[in-house]
Amino acid sequence: MAQFKLIASLLLSLCLVLPLTQAKDVNYCDKKADYDVKVKAVEIIPYPVARGKPASFSISATTGESISGGKLVIEVSYFGWHIHSETHDLCSETSCPVSTGDFVIAHSQELPGFTPPGSYSLKMRLYDGNKHELTCIAFDFDIGFASSDSSVADS
Repeated sequence: MAQFKLIASLLLSLCLVLPLTQAKDVNYCDKKADYDVKVKAVEIIPYPVARGKPASFSISATTGESISGGKLVIEVSYFGWHIHSETHDLCSETSCPVSTGDFVIAHSQELPGFTPPGSYSLKMRLYDGNKHELTCIAFDFDIGFASSDSSVADS
C-alpha cells in the first residue's frame, strides 16, 4: 500500500505538470457547472508515461478573473481504486497572480521504475484563496511498460 501511495503521489505531481500529448477525454466533474476556469487541453509527454523516466504534464486553461492564489487538489485512481490524494499551492505550479486570460499549470516528475503499468485516472480541483472551486476536471492516462533500465531499453 505504501508503494502505491508513493507512486500515486508521483503521478499526481506529474499530472499537475502538463505540456503534453493530448490526454484522452478531459471532462468536467460537473457537466452542468459553469466553472470560472475553463480547461482547454491537457498534455502529457511522453505518452504513455514511462516508468523511471521524466514526464511532464501541462494543463492549458483560461480565466475571466485574475487569481491571486489558491490550491490544487489531486486525486489519483489506479484501475478504479483510489490510491492517492495530494494538495499543491497553485503558485508553485504556475505564475501568480494569474492574469485574466490564458495560463498553464505545469509540472514534471520522474516516476520510479517500480511504478505499476496500467490505466490511471486523475481528478484535479482548483480552488482560489477563499476556497471557492474554480474548476474540476478528470482524465485518464496510462503508464507504459517501459523502464529506465538501459540494459532492457538498449537490447
